[in-house]
Amino acid sequence: MASARCKLLFTFILFIFTIFPVSSQGLRHPLDPLSPEELTLVRTIVMDATSNDTIFSYVALDEPDKPLVLYWLSNPTTKPPPRRALAMTRFNKETHEFIVDLSTRAIISDKLVDDDQGYPILTLGERTEVAQLPYSFAPFIESMNRRGLNSSAAICSAYTLGWFGQEKTKRNVKLQCFYLNNGSVNYYAFPIEGIWMIANLDKMKIVEYSDRYIKPMPKSEGTDYRFSEQKPPFGPRINRAAVCQPDGPGIEIKGHMVRWGNWKLHVSFDAGAGPIISTALIYDEEAQRFRSVLYRGFVSELFVPYMDPTVGRFSDTFFDAGEYGLGYSAVSLEPSMDCPNNAVFMDGYYARYDGLPVIVPRAICLFEKNAGDIMWRHTETGIPSTIINEVRPDRSLVIRMVATVGYYNYIYDSEFKLDGSIHMEVGLTGILAIKATEYTNNHQIKEEIYGPLVSKNSIGLNHDHFFMYHLDLDIDGVHNSMVKRKLVTKRNRNTDTPRKSYWTVMSETPKTESEANFQYGLDPVQVLIVNPNKKTRLGNNHGYRLSPASFIHPLLTEDDYPQIRAAFTENDVWITPYNKSEKWVSGWYVDRSRGQDTLAVWSRRDREIDNKDIVLWHLMGIHHVPSQEDYPIMPTLKARFELHPNNYFERNPVLKLIPPEPVTPCNCN
Repeated sequence: MASARCKLLFTFILFIFTIFPVSSQGLRHPLDPLSPEELTLVRTIVMDATSNDTIFSYVALDEPDKPLVLYWLSNPTTKPPPRRALAMTRFNKETHEFIVDLSTRAIISDKLVDDDQGYPILTLGERTEVAQLPYSFAPFIESMNRRGLNSSAAICSAYTLGWFGQEKTKRNVKLQCFYLNNGSVNYYAFPIEGIWMIANLDKMKIVEYSDRYIKPMPKSEGTDYRFSEQKPPFGPRINRAAVCQPDGPGIEIKGHMVRWGNWKLHVSFDAGAGPIISTALIYDEEAQRFRSVLYRGFVSELFVPYMDPTVGRFSDTFFDAGEYGLGYSAVSLEPSMDCPNNAVFMDGYYARYDGLPVIVPRAICLFEKNAGDIMWRHTETGIPSTIINEVRPDRSLVIRMVATVGYYNYIYDSEFKLDGSIHMEVGLTGILAIKATEYTNNHQIKEEIYGPLVSKNSIGLNHDHFFMYHLDLDIDGVHNSMVKRKLVTKRNRNTDTPRKSYWTVMSETPKTESEANFQYGLDPVQVLIVNPNKKTRLGNNHGYRLSPASFIHPLLTEDDYPQIRAAFTENDVWITPYNKSEKWVSGWYVDRSRGQDTLAVWSRRDREIDNKDIVLWHLMGIHHVPSQEDYPIMPTLKARFELHPNNYFERNPVLKLIPPEPVTPCNCN
C-alpha cells in the first residue's frame, strides 16, 4: 500500500512539473518578469558602476535566447537559462545600455548609445519634473496674465518632439499646457493655444519660447465626465449583473503560468509592451498531448500621428510604446467595472526613474468570458419523427490590461478560445485631443481646421492609431512557413452546366521577406502560418490562419518625417526570421529617432523565411475622424484580429466538449 501511495505521489508531482514547470530556484519560468527584489538588485549594481544621479529609463528581463528557453521547457528539472536584466540609463548626458547577470551580480555589457540613434523612453519622473518649469517661467506667467488666466490653474504636460530632418538633436520635449476651467476635471478640453514652449530634459530648462496668438477658451459647461457632476435627465440604466460559477473558477495560476480549459500559457508584464503572452500551448485530446501555438505575442508599437501640420501641433506624432511605455502607462483595474466579478488579478512591477521598484496593483486581470455566444450548434429536422438540437455555449479566457497614455485609454485584450483560436482586440476610449478655436458653428469655417467641430470653440483633431503586433508563432514547432492563399475568379469552361464562373484557391509560399510582406487590397488574400514538416492524416499542413478585422493604411507621404520613422506601417503583414534583438518595430531608442532601426529596415536584408523560425508582424488600427458623440469622453471604439486553427487539428477540437449543467439563478448578494 505504501509503495502504491509513493508511486501515486510521484506521478502527481511529475504532472505538476509538466503543467507548471518549476526550476531549482523555485516557481520561476525563464520568461518571468523581473521581481521587485531583482529590480532593486539591478539598481544597486548599476549605481555602483555609475552614480546616484543615474536615470533608469527602462529595466526589463534580458530575454534568454529562444532555444535555451525551449530546451528548459522540455527539461524543466534542469538548470534554467542565466537570469539577466537589461537596463537603459541616462547619466552624464549620455545613454548607456547595461546587461546585468543577476546570479553573479555583475555587469557583463555596458554599451554607449550614440544620441543620433535616438533616446530611451521618457520616464514619469522626468516628465513630472519638466512639467513644473512653466510655473516659475516669467514669459509663461506673462502670457497667462495676457489671457486673463491664473497660471496656478494651468496643468502642463511633456510631449515628445519627434524628428524632422535635423542633423543633430537634443533631448528636448514640447510643453503643452491646459487649464482647469471652472472646476471641470477635463482639463484636456481647455488647451492654452498659441504658446510654443520647448524644454531640455538633460538641463531641466526651458530653451525655446514664443507666444504667437490667443484663442478663446472653450466653455466648461458639459465637459466634466464624472457621474457626480452630471445633471438630469439621466439614463439609460444598467441593471446589476454578476458572473456565477457554481463549480468554482476555471483559471489556475501558478506564478505567471496560467492553465485554463485546454490552454497553458505564460503571462508577464513589461514596462514597454504591457502584457506579454508566451509559450502558449493547447492540449489536443485526440493526440493526448500539448502542442505549441504561440511562443511570444505582444504589442510592439502604437503609432498615433495627428493631422494638424501647423506650428503648435505638427510634432504631435507619438510612438506610445517606444516613447512613453505601455506598461509605464498601465493603470490599476477596477474590480467589477474594468473586469467582471469573476476576474483574478496580477500585479505589475517596473523600475521608476531612480531605479526603485514600483507596483501597479491589479495591472492585469484574467477572467472567463461568458457573453451568451454560441460555440457551435445544429438543429436537424430532416429525420422523420426526430428533432435534434445540439448546442454548446462559448467560453473564452480573456487577459486584459488598460494603459492611459495622455488623452487616451487603451484596453488591451488577448482572448483564448477552446476551439484553439486567439483573438487580439484593443478598445480605444478616453479624451479627444482638442484644439481651441473661435468657431462655434460649421457655417463660419472658411479654412482648413484639421478636424471637425465637436463642441463650441472645440476642434477634435483628425488622427490615426496604428497597432503593430509581434506574433512569434510556433505552429507545432519552430520551423514554420508563410502561405499566401489567393482567392481567384475563374470562368467556368464546363459546358454541362449554365454556371459562368467560380472562385478557386491559388497558394504560394514566399521564400524571402520581400516576397512575404504585403498590404491588403481589394483582392481577397488569406495569410497562413504552417508547419511544412507536420501534416494531418489527410496530408494537410498544420497551420493557423490570420483573420484581420480592421485594415488601416498610412495616408502620410513616404517622405514625411513621421512616416519615415513609422515605415513599418507600410504593410499589414510582415514576416521576418526570429531574431532576439528585433523586438520593437520602431527601434530600441525611439524618442527623436530617425527611422534607422525599424522593421522596414531589418526587412531589407531579404532573409530566408521558408521552413524557418519566423515571426509574423500584423498591423491593425483606426483612422479616427472625431464626432460630437466622442465629446467630452469617448465611447469605446475597437480594432481587432483573429488567429484560427487551419488544419491544425484532425477534426473539430470541441466536438466532444462536455456541456455544462444548467445553472439555477445565483444569489448575487
